[in-house]
Amino acid sequence: MQNGGGGGAVPFDRSASLRYPNSNSKKNPPLPRSSSSRARSLTDPLLQPHQLVNQEVKVDDLETNHFVLVHGGGFGAWCWYKTIALLEEAGFKVTAVDLTGSGIHSFDTNSIASLSQYVQPLTDFLEKLADGEKVILVGHDFGGACISFAMELHSLKVSKAVFVAAAMLTSGQSALDMFSQKTDSNDLMRQSQIFIYANGNDKPPTAIDLDKSLLRDLLFNHSPAKDVALASVSMRPIPFSPVLEKLCLTDSKYGSVRRFYIETTEDNAIPIALQQNLISNNPPEQVFHLKGADHSPFFSKPQGLHRILVDISRIPST
Repeated sequence: MQNGGGGGAVPFDRSASLRYPNSNSKKNPPLPRSSSSRARSLTDPLLQPHQLVNQEVKVDDLETNHFVLVHGGGFGAWCWYKTIALLEEAGFKVTAVDLTGSGIHSFDTNSIASLSQYVQPLTDFLEKLADGEKVILVGHDFGGACISFAMELHSLKVSKAVFVAAAMLTSGQSALDMFSQKTDSNDLMRQSQIFIYANGNDKPPTAIDLDKSLLRDLLFNHSPAKDVALASVSMRPIPFSPVLEKLCLTDSKYGSVRRFYIETTEDNAIPIALQQNLISNNPPEQVFHLKGADHSPFFSKPQGLHRILVDISRIPST
């Protein structure tokens, strides 16, 4: 499809996957924490939404029923397929965005020169929202830095922001600064990184790829084999320049958006200690604790993640 099937083909927007709900369904230390109460399961078999949420969700009564899902580095909108299905069945509207050079977005990853360029499909989407329309942003991994950038630009269009095992950075900090806090000599993340020098070996790297043989241990240590297989043929290199870029965040814009963090306890990419350090340095309104989740809870604990997202959507305005 990317090569074109015929001269009369109608162009379509490759930057976002937009789905609508089914028509037949309707700073306070210490930080409050919540846990998924379901027993840990490596397969986490799919259940119906009404089995996951204790109370019926009255979607029309919420401040917003629209989730915007933002993938992490190397991932794409495809990684949210279970979350999309569960949220839509519960009556929510869901948009899963492909950032520049990610998923089916056709741009060359090696040519991405800034965080602004990388996040442009998300900021373009937010710009086009109707006046007064708000969404819940959900960012995973490096997607946390991306939604932070978008919150600074479009704070009035974001009702809540959810960081899922994500880079929840402070102003003046980059994602590289966050990962530099990990000093273990046997660091799996460092072992798995393959730097790409599209401009020549005498120039800075243009992207980072991940060693396919280490993907399961790094990102999917509790995920089903079929999802690991999907990721192994779908992941793309991570642009290097955006990882280096330091965020500029203000209290009046970024700081005005309500933030929530979802910890993943069995995470080998952003270990729980590092997640808790991020939380301590930049406290959100509430922290949720997703037991048994690896770095990719949309694969390893989709129902627990769904339950928490719905619970966050139902937290009333202050």
